[in-house]
Amino acid sequence: MSLLKGKKGIVTGVVNEYSFAYHILKSLQEQGAEVGLAYLPGKAVERRIKKIAEREDISFTCPMDAQSDESIEEAFAAIKSDFGDIDFFVHSIAFAKSDDLEGTFVDTTREGFALALDVSAYSLIPMAREAAKIMPNGGSIITMSYLGSERVIPNYNVMGVAKAALEASVRYLAYDLGPSNIRVNAISAGPQKTLAASAVGDIDKMIDYTGKVAPMKRNIEGRDVGDSSVYLLSNLSSGVTGEVLHVDNGYSTMGAPPMSTFD
Repeated sequence: MSLLKGKKGIVTGVVNEYSFAYHILKSLQEQGAEVGLAYLPGKAVERRIKKIAEREDISFTCPMDAQSDESIEEAFAAIKSDFGDIDFFVHSIAFAKSDDLEGTFVDTTREGFALALDVSAYSLIPMAREAAKIMPNGGSIITMSYLGSERVIPNYNVMGVAKAALEASVRYLAYDLGPSNIRVNAISAGPQKTLAASAVGDIDKMIDYTGKVAPMKRNIEGRDVGDSSVYLLSNLSSGVTGEVLHVDNGYSTMGAPPMSTFD
């Protein structure tokens, strides 16, 4: 049974085959969904996305600048005219200055804070607003978060604050869009060596530690996140909105690591 047969939607944030967004794309396609891609404007990114689109049999792509309301509105106008109404939207966008993803949070600059919050949290709001306009039959929106929104993760710094704002936004958007039968949720994924994660200081050590401490004694794979997105974007989760689903092999449930970790 194809859980998303006859459904269509847009995925943002695909950079390469290691991106969480790419694994979400693949899982959605496997369940029968028609997927379009929105990407950061720029010739280099466009060339990369076009190659991925050709390889994955994707007919629609469009640029969308997360920091420009005008660009977001133009992108959704193009989606409406060239792709049609949608049933789901995937927000997988985050950015912070590399200097703010190492060292201490107390040294975060005003500029760095504003940039991280704008791209990583605020961008969901105008995108959800525009997506809702082309979801006449209701739908589902998801975004990507991380445990750093709830707990201190060394070097994650300002991005943890941005993800906390993102998760709060999910709850308020779920309330606003619920009457239109549009659900809004987040996936809090465990760490994986993506291009975005590589900017976080000591990410390799973090990934190694997480795999040892998680109850399932392994790190997540892209497929774990992709398949969880199918749940949140399909009718299987028709009564779920305003939630943060942890896909981290249980790491977020741990109050203390096993003492053997320190041997």
